[in-house]
Amino acid sequence: MAIYRIDPLRDPRWVEMVEKHPRASVFHTPGWLEALRRTYGYEPVVYTTSPPRADLTNGVVFCRVRSRITGRRLVSLPFTDHCEPLAERPEDLLSLLKFLRFTRSDEGWKYIELRPRTSRDAPLPGMSRAQRYCFHSIDLRLGLEHIFRRFHRESTQRKFRRAERERLTYEEGRSDALAEQIYTLLLRTCRRQHLPPHPRTWFSNLAECLGDSMKIRVASKGGRPIASILTLSWKDVMVYKYGCSDERFHKLGGMHLLLWTAIEEAETEGCHEFDFGRSEYDNACLITFKDRWGASRSELAYWRYPAPTVPSAATALAGRVAKFALARLRNRLLIAAGNVLYKHIG
Repeated sequence: MAIYRIDPLRDPRWVEMVEKHPRASVFHTPGWLEALRRTYGYEPVVYTTSPPRADLTNGVVFCRVRSRITGRRLVSLPFTDHCEPLAERPEDLLSLLKFLRFTRSDEGWKYIELRPRTSRDAPLPGMSRAQRYCFHSIDLRLGLEHIFRRFHRESTQRKFRRAERERLTYEEGRSDALAEQIYTLLLRTCRRQHLPPHPRTWFSNLAECLGDSMKIRVASKGGRPIASILTLSWKDVMVYKYGCSDERFHKLGGMHLLLWTAIEEAETEGCHEFDFGRSEYDNACLITFKDRWGASRSELAYWRYPAPTVPSAATALAGRVAKFALARLRNRLLIAAGNVLYKHIG
């Protein structure tokens, strides 16, 4: 079977297919792909069995990641929780993945990685599970009253009511001022987690490329921003993509105000799902936090060819040393580290 390569940023057939396909998400859209390209230099590409000038009947979107540090690879998609291969017939997906496996060496790719939302089995013989995550989502078709009753009474419902008593103020939009506020809070959160922040340009590119599909939400106390989240909306799904806060004000319920406001808005606008995103299995606190919103759990499995190597003790030690060093950098150096490192991570 012949395999063709198209540019999803220029070929109008990709937009048409993504609009119609039931498993397409905001992460398949040209806006998300363009933000990745502008910020990190990743080149998006779609592989399909559909010939030129014919309607697209399938397609798997990747980004070509080129790094002198972490190697050249094909990822679907970097900094994306999940990205379904858009192929209804199993034989089409098998043909696409076999083609990529056979051309991997010629292209110089270190590996090929898929991040589907639904597949629990290897998409292609020889592909191995690279990572596993806990995924949460809320079915908005249950109705707001039922959804609210499912929230944990003490840690969720009570926190939301605390936010109301504290008279926290709420702002939303895509302005530069809001982007600066979420970035300041993100920097504080990343420092707490011993991680560098994404580049500031990532958020401005998301705003410009996704338009009204992206929204920054900020909760403030007495004019001071204390919590912020970034959501993405597309078709009948709202995605909670980023969240950050000032830990000195956690008791005021700022995050709870923001999330409940987003859930209310999504349900009111006719969305069927609130995508709560992925959590690493060793992050018990984050998983418990999402559980207490009444969100349903499932598993995300990322698949890779060839199989990932088992990290050595030296690699694990290097990771701990890096986190120790990052925790002690001044803000401007931590920001510089994020600007340099993230394009090699995706």
